[in-house]
Amino acid sequence: MTISMFDLSAPLFDRNLSYLSHVLKKGAAHAAATGMDEAALIDARMAPDMFDFKRQVQTVTDHCKGALSRLTETTPPSWADDETSFDALQARIAKARDFGAGFTRAQLDGTEEVRVEYPGPAGPIPFSGSDYLVNFVHPNLYFHLTTAYVILRYHGVPLGKLDFFGRG
Repeated sequence: MTISMFDLSAPLFDRNLSYLSHVLKKGAAHAAATGMDEAALIDARMAPDMFDFKRQVQTVTDHCKGALSRLTETTPPSWADDETSFDALQARIAKARDFGAGFTRAQLDGTEEVRVEYPGPAGPIPFSGSDYLVNFVHPNLYFHLTTAYVILRYHGVPLGKLDFFGRG
């Protein structure tokens, strides 16, 4: 069985955004149940030099919308990074899921050799479509998903492995 560029992008992103939404629900419920300041969780980080929780969520959505756009040779939409609550982050995830739902198999299959230039800090980084998706987007997606999960867990949100998969 061959897995297509569509299978490796739009539905996979949607599924992982759904999992991230579940983790955020658990974070919000924990803050409400314990009287914890929601802003403290939203701004939490594991180390001084890393992104905080909200930036992890923003980065996940940015990689999803960016990948779909770049693979289809369109400009990724620009979204303000101004979320300061779980509700606002949930809205951003919903917007990313809605954006991804607009892409079809016909648009994404066959993009393995599309030339993608990712805007890196030292200048554009060139990739083929498949290399960009599998060796850049996927590792970044899972890194930031995992880091968001770990930040909340570290700060007391009762999360288990099944929560990472939206099932806890």
